Amino acid sequence: MLTISKGQELQTVITTFEVNPGTCQDLLDALTEAYEEFISNQPGFIAAGLHVNDAHTRIANYSQWQRREDFQAMLRSDEMRERNRKFGALCKSFEPVMYEVVTGFG
Repeated sequence: MLTISKGQELQTVITTFEVNPGTCQDLLDALTEAYEEFISNQPGFIAAGLHVNDAHTRIANYSQWQRREDFQAMLRSDEMRERNRKFGALCKSFEPVMYEVVTGFG
């Protein structure tokens, strides 16, 4: 279960994608497929969510992992490297960034 709270022993990753409205759904489909077929089955994966802005020009991906090393191993796999090349062809740019939750509300 996705948890946003301080003190959790996990790795939070937020990836933002800059897209054209015409390719937004294509990238969402590719990301969904990647999670269903590969990412969610990797060691250390906890949960993820995909978010789209109203203009369909940005996608945000929030994911959580048990350890930083689990996320890095998934990223470095041949399968994910190939998928990232496909993602890159569907967007202007994307960047995964690792974060620590410093506070939570709600």
